[in-house]
This record gives sequence, structure tokens and C-alpha cells, in this order.
Amino acid sequence: MKKYPLLQDVIITDVAAEGKALARIGDVVLFTEYAVPGDVVDVQVTKKKHSYMEGRVVEYKKLSDVRCQPYCRHYGICGGCKWQILPYEEQIRHKQQQVVDALTRIGHLTLPEVSPILGSAKIYQYRNKLEYTFSNRCWIPFGVDREQLSPEQLCGVGFHIPGMFDKVLDIQTCCLQDDITNRIRNEIRSYALEHNLEFFNLRSQEGFLRTLMIRNTTTGGLMVLLAFKKEMKTEREALLTHLDETFPEITSLLYVINPKCNDTITDQEIHLFSGDEAIYEQMENLRFKIGPKSFYQTNSEQAYELYKVVRRFASLTGEELVYDLYTGTGTIANFIAHSARKVIGIEYVPEAIEDAKVNSEINNISNTVFVAGDMKDILTDDFIAENGRPDVIITDPPRAGMHEDVVKVILNAAPQKIVYVSCNPATQARDLALLCADYQIAAVQPVDMFPHTHHVENVVQLIRK
Repeated sequence: MKKYPLLQDVIITDVAAEGKALARIGDVVLFTEYAVPGDVVDVQVTKKKHSYMEGRVVEYKKLSDVRCQPYCRHYGICGGCKWQILPYEEQIRHKQQQVVDALTRIGHLTLPEVSPILGSAKIYQYRNKLEYTFSNRCWIPFGVDREQLSPEQLCGVGFHIPGMFDKVLDIQTCCLQDDITNRIRNEIRSYALEHNLEFFNLRSQEGFLRTLMIRNTTTGGLMVLLAFKKEMKTEREALLTHLDETFPEITSLLYVINPKCNDTITDQEIHLFSGDEAIYEQMENLRFKIGPKSFYQTNSEQAYELYKVVRRFASLTGEELVYDLYTGTGTIANFIAHSARKVIGIEYVPEAIEDAKVNSEINNISNTVFVAGDMKDILTDDFIAENGRPDVIITDPPRAGMHEDVVKVILNAAPQKIVYVSCNPATQARDLALLCADYQIAAVQPVDMFPHTHHVENVVQLIRK
């Protein structure tokens, strides 16, 4: 290991990309975490390159005047919600600047005046989905002798420590979802320890209890999905029955047997134990079905604000053919369908497409068509020739952005208007630089979906030149 320096009395001056704190040491940029502008800290350098360094704070010499106390008891270990030490008004100010910086510095784009970011009405208990991992060798804080702990004390259910696939922090209280989630998770842990149920070993891939997913809706739906490594029918049924009897609030109790070496369940059969197979979210006069494999924006109330921006930027008259790319379960497609002549949604996950069709059916929407497949394979010039040239394209890709072939087809399709929704302004900037060969940016609206994190959504309206 190289020996890196300890930098003393470093003044944090700004917040950088990915939510890291930034300082300048001469001409070199220093990145660290768990610090805010105005902090004076000692930093142990862990990585050193020609133009930048990375390090960890080892001592706080002076705390910034803008710093606030973290709300969560697990702050600093869990790895999530790193911006809790910034007041929320400061968080959204930095997110707004991140959007501007990404579009201008990465995309070298000319922007109109960027609208003020839409902050989240809820900054705690705003998530509608959380996933936890069971482990029989949980993360133990520094200074605690693991050898002195009993096997029961090493068992827990919580979140992965950043950068450590086999280390899970046992979570007592998470502030991101309604407290019923904490009560369910803690009850499962207590029951499992009392009945000697095996917690999963992430290294040997052995055990019984594997993962837990909890989803809820603003309409009172509550879904609990337990994943087991192997089938142990007596133990499984006893645990699920206990949950069913202890928590009448659960409206959908599901389980899956996942013997694979990874936690993904998209290719696994989900079994219904009690209640309904899905839960439902309400948005204006629309109902959306959410199954265990469905994608739905994890901040339901802020998703409504986001979709209203999309609808406003699309400014439909009722005569347009709209393509909704990366449609997921068809939330945007169905949300704007009544204002369009026809909406065609494309999505990679077949189960999501089936949910999108159901969402149209239950809302008596007849002018939508949904197609499943890889976007770059489905959205081709031939597809557009067969289905019609779109007047408006709405695209909401994953963090990696759009494949270059998809961008080329969009340019060939030449819609009058494009509405680009992004959860990663950096990749959005890259794609916009290509689209701006034929389009100009007419409006930019950042939306904060994830308080206390560096993540930010951004919606851009493009008009054909």
C-alpha cells in the first residue's frame, strides 16, 4: 500500500458531483465525504492522482455554520442519506447547481433560464419501496470484538455497507418509509432469532432468509415480499402466517424461492401467500397497478409533480401521436393519454409492459399500445415506418442514458417536440449534446425526488429547429 499524506486544516468549499465534499489543495482538487462547505477538517488521503485526490475525514477541527444534526441514528455507517447534515434548502440549492453544471460543462449546452427546482413536500418517510438483506455476519462497528459476540448478535437484516458485498448493517430504524416498515422488519428479525431460522451467508451462499422487500402506496396498499434461499415449507408457512396475523395492515403478502447466486427476482416465480397479488397507487383520477416486479417512482407524491411537468412540457392538443420510451408500467403514457391521439410505450421488462396494459384497462384507456423489448432493437426506422412518425417523444431512460442508436432513430423520426426525463444529468447532458444537432432546449425543470441524497431528476423540453 502506498503511504498517502494526512492533510490538516482543510477547508471544505463546495459540493461536487455524486454528493462528495470538495476542497482545493493548491491546484489539486480533493474529494471527501460526510463534510459540508465551511467545515475545517483533517483528511487522510486514500487515492492520489495528478489532478485530484480522494480521502476520508479523520477529524473535524471546526464545524460549518450551515451544518445540521443528522436525523437518522445510522447516519455515517449505512451509507445512504449522506446529505442529512445539510439543511434541506441547501440540499436543493446544490442539486439545482449540479443540473446546470452537468448540462453546461459536460454537454456544453446553451440553456434558457433554468426553472427553480421543485423540492419534495416530504423529506422523511417519502419512499414507497425499500429492500433489505438478511445476514448472519453483520457489519460490526470498529472497536467491537466480533469474537466476543454470539451468533445471534451477528444476525441482522438491513442495508449493504457501501463497497462491501458481504457486509450488511443491521437497521433498527429507517426514516425513509412509513414506520410500519420498521415494525415489520424488526418483528421478522425477532421471530427468526426466536425460532432459530437461518440468516443468509453472503459468502457461502447458504441460509434460509435471504431478502425482504416492502412497498406501500398513498391509498393504503402494503406489500411484503420475502425471498428464501431454499424451500423449507413448515418454517416458511409459520413465518408468513405469523406476519399475516400480526400485521393486518399487509394487503399483499408474497414470497419467492431464489436459489441463485444473486438477489434479482425478475426471472423468478412470485407466490401469493395472502391478500392481493398487487397494490394500487392513485394519481388524479387514474389507478396504477404495482406488482412485486413493477417499476414505479419511489417517491409517489413527488412523482405526481414530475409527471405534471412532463405533461406541461409535452403541451398536447389531442391530435398527437406520442412515443413514450422506457415506459415502465406505463405511468407517464397513461397519465398523458387523454390529451393525445395515441400513445405507444416501449419498455425492456415484459412484466412491466403487462402491468402497463392492465393500467390502461382499469382506467378505460383505449388509445395506448405497449411493446416489450430492448429499446435499441425495438425503436428502429422500420418500427417508425410501421407505427407512424411521432409528433412528440417522451423519454425516461435509466441512469446510463440512451444508447447512441436510439438517439439516431429519434433524430431520424424528427418529432416536433422531445421531453427528456432523466435521473442522471451527466448522461442526459451527453444525449442532449447529440439531440441538439436538430433541436434547441426550450425549458429545463429540475425535480428533487430523493431528499438527503445527491440524486436529482431533471426534465428538459426540446423543440425542433
